[in-house]
Amino acid sequence: MMSKRDSLENRALKVILEGEEQGVLQSDLWRALGASSREGSRLALKLEKKKFVRRERELLDGRWTYRLFATRRPATVDSVLGVPCTTCTVVVKCCAGGETSPETCEKMELWLQETVGGGEPAKED
Repeated sequence: MMSKRDSLENRALKVILEGEEQGVLQSDLWRALGASSREGSRLALKLEKKKFVRRERELLDGRWTYRLFATRRPATVDSVLGVPCTTCTVVVKCCAGGETSPETCEKMELWLQETVGGGEPAKED
């Protein structure tokens, strides 16, 4: 059974994730949770310590506050669409350290470069 504290953390993470790229003001978080500012501050610090959120100090209406950003996002099906393994003819022979492997697969390397970015694929000499 989930403790009340874990439930509050999960609700907080949901609110922060809904804030997407712009994040959520710490004061908006504790209001959304029906918590006091003290509880909200403690919760934000706890989530930061667990590395679930990143807190950035922000000046708003002449007062300092924090904006919270999720450091992790749930995986989605979109994150693996187009992976070359789904149409690969040698996938049954593919294994780490094998003749065919994800570490040496050119199709995988190209897909990762296109998906994640990071410049030109490495060229072997």
